[in-house]
Amino acid sequence: MFIDRRLTEAYKKARVEEFDENSKYIFFSDVHRGNGNITDEFTRNRNVFLHALKYYYKNEFTYIEAGDGDELLEYSDFTFTKNAHSEVYNVIKNFFDDGRLIKLYGNHDIALKNPKFVKENYYTNYDEYTEEFFDFLKGIKPIEALVLRYKKTGQEILTVHGHQGDAPNDQFAFFTMLSLKFFWRFLHGFGIRNPTSPVKNVAKRHKIERNFNKWITKNKIMLICGHTHRFKYPKNKDLPYFNTGCCVYPTSITGIEIKEGKVQLIRWETQVSAKGVLIIQKDIMRGPEPIEEFDMTLEGWNKNNSKI
Repeated sequence: MFIDRRLTEAYKKARVEEFDENSKYIFFSDVHRGNGNITDEFTRNRNVFLHALKYYYKNEFTYIEAGDGDELLEYSDFTFTKNAHSEVYNVIKNFFDDGRLIKLYGNHDIALKNPKFVKENYYTNYDEYTEEFFDFLKGIKPIEALVLRYKKTGQEILTVHGHQGDAPNDQFAFFTMLSLKFFWRFLHGFGIRNPTSPVKNVAKRHKIERNFNKWITKNKIMLICGHTHRFKYPKNKDLPYFNTGCCVYPTSITGIEIKEGKVQLIRWETQVSAKGVLIIQKDIMRGPEPIEEFDMTLEGWNKNNSKI
């Protein structure tokens, strides 16, 4: 019930952007960029992520970061994070300067709800070499939700992080934040996970996904989110629930692409070539399929909302 209400609230307040067959989007979430130390899970995939991001920038995609891009719960001083991953942030700034960055906040970067925090930490950056401040993401306005509206069909796609209604990470987020900041982050280096997270808690993850599906059934709207770290693409005309996965699994990152009016689940990963050389390669895991194939307002969807 609470997830239904929170998703509906987010949908009603969402930023709306229209798109067509010429539009190109890449969705990543749960990047969890930290300060570069041993507990920073992003560091193992930094090169993969950077390579992918440069590809999308060069090919004129809009980058939608669907929450938890920056790990602000465990590493509250964002200055160290910016310095640890400066090359990554340079590419993100290129997206922003071109008007091709949409940044959503999740439960781990919920501080982005606060305009004062954003202004103090994201508007400027510091160059250690020149010892000068320079404009970074000056004027950025992180949002909770985005609605993409397809000009061809009027179809809507809601994008949120996915923590909405997940009690420990939403209505009780303050207490979870304290436990992460002062306890669980020290155990990450040993591979121990916070039990309030849906990442390793299968029952909790499935419960969240069932509630997402209930909302989709009720509102007949596609949903793209992250949060669970479990990539998801509907099979056999299932409900149109898509999950980007995450960017912190060893050697690979996953995301959702929309281009040419089609949607697909992709994975970038480190592989070994026939010559024994490490290479970074993109694979299409599922899709591409036309967006209109997931339009639940059309005739042909049965009472269980699976297409006939």
